[in-house]
Amino acid sequence: MITTVERRYSLDEYRAIEEKAEGRNEYHDGEIVPIPGVSLNQSHISGNIFAFLKFLLRDSKFEPINSDLRLWIPEYKRGLYPDVMVFAGEPQLNENRSDEVLNPTLIIEVLSPSTADYDRKGKFRMYRSISSFCEYLLVEQDEILIEKYSKQSQGWLLSDFNNLETSISLESIGVELPIAEIYRGVVFE
Repeated sequence: MITTVERRYSLDEYRAIEEKAEGRNEYHDGEIVPIPGVSLNQSHISGNIFAFLKFLLRDSKFEPINSDLRLWIPEYKRGLYPDVMVFAGEPQLNENRSDEVLNPTLIIEVLSPSTADYDRKGKFRMYRSISSFCEYLLVEQDEILIEKYSKQSQGWLLSDFNNLETSISLESIGVELPIAEIYRGVVFE
């Protein structure tokens, strides 16, 4: 019987690899996990959301960031790349690094068939360990459906949205996000 030993990487090793990597990789407490590529719909949706929020929040205390910046989750020793994050005030840098942040208020993930379960369960569990985090959007790319989780005193409240004529109230940042803007330019098969 042949046994293979998986290589474990220190956080410093991961960061050095990630600085030179052509693609992005998540850090999972010693494991380096490649992030799968995105579809055209996923790119449209995350771009639409980021551009709309960037415009709406331009003169406010809130700062939207796209998926190029890594979110560090200390409790789980994870470095993840949400599709869109919004910060109340300045993003708090992890160990003064310019590529890792700690304190999003709102996180948005565009679901793909390969990541949907992870985004709904594992990532959401880890995101909830962030004290500033209070709103989560999960956006389907193959149909008009958005799940919004809002932090309440007794837990997380789920609301579903599936009508292009409505908007989603993002209480954490004080804006309305029209569903038609989220799906602008998206072609469903």
